[in-house]
Amino acid sequence: MPLYDYRCPACGHDFETLVRGTATPACPRCGDPGPQRMLSRVAAPGTSATIIAGARRAAASQGHFSHYSRAERAKLPK
Repeated sequence: MPLYDYRCPACGHDFETLVRGTATPACPRCGDPGPQRMLSRVAAPGTSATIIAGARRAAASQGHFSHYSRAERAKLPK
């Protein structure tokens, strides 16, 4: 099931939801049965060095070993 973004013309509420087939969901705020489907933004893959370094810092602060590089993980005692 694809995930779509919608905007309700009645109340202006933006929401996203999983949709099966050609079904159109009702607005979760006001219940209007005819929200408009919007174009969704595509998330860029996390391949930049800044994003990877930030993820490693977050993992290290939480105590995960995933912040180590492959070479560093190979040196860890098993």
